[in-house]
Amino acid sequence: MSTSTPRLSEVARELVIPDGITTSVFPRVEQRLNEVGIYFDRWQSGWGMVALGCRADGKYAATIGGVVASIPRQVGKTYTVGGMLIGLCLEFPGLQAIWTSHHSRTTTRTFQSIQGIVRRKKIYPLLSHTGRSDGIRSANGEQEIRFKNGSVIMFGAREQGFGRGMDAIDVEVFDEAQILGIKALEDMVPATNQARCVHGGLLFFLGTPPRPTDPGEAFTAKREQALSGKSKNLMYLEFSADPESAPDDTSQYPVMNPSYPERTPPEAMERMRENIPDDDSWNREARGIWPRDSHKSVVSAARWNELAAPGPEPGTAPHALGVDMSHGRDIAIAACWMDDDIAHVEHVLSGWGTARVIEWLVERSKRIPVVIDAMSPASSLIPELKSRRVQIRSTTAGDMARACGLFVDRVDAALLTHDGSAELSTALVGAKQRPIRDAGGWGWDRRDPDSQIHPLVAATLALLGASENKRRNRNRTSKRREGVVL
Repeated sequence: MSTSTPRLSEVARELVIPDGITTSVFPRVEQRLNEVGIYFDRWQSGWGMVALGCRADGKYAATIGGVVASIPRQVGKTYTVGGMLIGLCLEFPGLQAIWTSHHSRTTTRTFQSIQGIVRRKKIYPLLSHTGRSDGIRSANGEQEIRFKNGSVIMFGAREQGFGRGMDAIDVEVFDEAQILGIKALEDMVPATNQARCVHGGLLFFLGTPPRPTDPGEAFTAKREQALSGKSKNLMYLEFSADPESAPDDTSQYPVMNPSYPERTPPEAMERMRENIPDDDSWNREARGIWPRDSHKSVVSAARWNELAAPGPEPGTAPHALGVDMSHGRDIAIAACWMDDDIAHVEHVLSGWGTARVIEWLVERSKRIPVVIDAMSPASSLIPELKSRRVQIRSTTAGDMARACGLFVDRVDAALLTHDGSAELSTALVGAKQRPIRDAGGWGWDRRDPDSQIHPLVAATLALLGASENKRRNRNRTSKRREGVVL
């Protein structure tokens, strides 16, 4: 250990420690590593002490929430976490660990890096040397390091489906966690349910702040959970430069990178800057800075309140209706009217079951398009509505991206008004953006599992339908519309 390097608490911009730690496995792991010539700096040892910290029952304190780290490039996360894995494998015979990245090339680089560590003179004899194998396997896309005591570290890329169907895994490392979809988590996290290690299973999430186009919901949610103070079962570590500093402020190097300059020399930082000329990318990947709006609502409450306004005269038919359904099968219907360039949306119905909603739509939507997203649970209503001669507009992912863009553009330009309903206002607070990569845009998503955004989605769909239909329906009137909220 280098005593000249800083402690973890001195360099971490954010450090959240799980409750109830009474001891740690790390001193035993570090002793094993020192015996084979692997040494950590003080901040790395501090990370290990918390990551492998245990409660009084002997279980890892972070076994539920995991160890989450937002770390810039060139800091040494592969060496640190890879070293921990090697130490755990040496200390606990039969330990099963997997290291997964999103991209194959990242996985291969990591595998090669950790190969370099285990080929050291004092570790290499501890690998499983059988026949022609020295315990390091890289043939046929199967990358793994096997130890003489039965422990193994397996490597694979999520984009190739690595990790699905595995079981009895003791440690999982999710590298490139900023590109970690919910589906991958659903596929891989259950592998630790039957962990055999006496201290339980442990998950590591390692990444940099996600790009706007990355499926970074899982990583962002982990960070938000940690910084909210509501989670007692995860470790969160974040290194970053001062968000107020200039991109090329070299005084921030030791702030954002505790391995600078002893392990990462100035020329390495300059080389990285030369190859990441874009300031936004540099701030994310090299300086570790999260965007200011990572917690920000898409539309502020103040702006939304400014747009509340009376609707059209009673008896004026809307130009379109939008229907959406939550995953709990709660239904919301919204209406949209177009008057010259101004669109007005209202939440008109919620709380009814599918049969009553279908009857309501059949009775009131003659010659009015009803817009339903094809990927929504509400799409189950489409066949029956079509059979009852309701004019259905079924939207695609591209339509949804256009609708959401249209919604926000109109809000920014004050060309959208609303009725001030609690349903719409609450939904907007609970909404965030999710990328729709194939469409090159974004769609609404829930900010947390308790958010209900289907009224907002319904209003967005109604706006799209009205925008498409305004010329044909501008002067059309119908029976008095009914607004029913149950």
